Amino acid sequence: MSLTVSVRNSRNVLIIGLVGELDHHTATRVRETIDRELVGGGAEHLVINLAQLDFMDSSGLGVLLGRFKKVAQNGGKMSLCRIKPSVYRLMEMSGLFKVMPIYEDEHSAIQACEVAS
Repeated sequence: MSLTVSVRNSRNVLIIGLVGELDHHTATRVRETIDRELVGGGAEHLVINLAQLDFMDSSGLGVLLGRFKKVAQNGGKMSLCRIKPSVYRLMEMSGLFKVMPIYEDEHSAIQACEVAS
């Protein structure tokens, strides 16, 4: 299966939507898209909406953790929202939630980033 990446901005928050599968076949494209948008779009914070992400492997975890570190190094916040149960289990087992906040909905994730500014 493939992956579709949607990109939009809300003030100083870059919002990424992922549809499909984030794995070793698609991880590089996601990483490059997010990095390009963070640099070119002027956003300080990052929200990734995973409502339509059906599958993720360790390559996907690496992309998320790498973007988290990059945003934090630049003084921003990153959060995830609307995670499907199958993807949630992988993230929980990896311990990703110990460092990266998750939210029930996109609005809450965006608000948390804006409050952090």
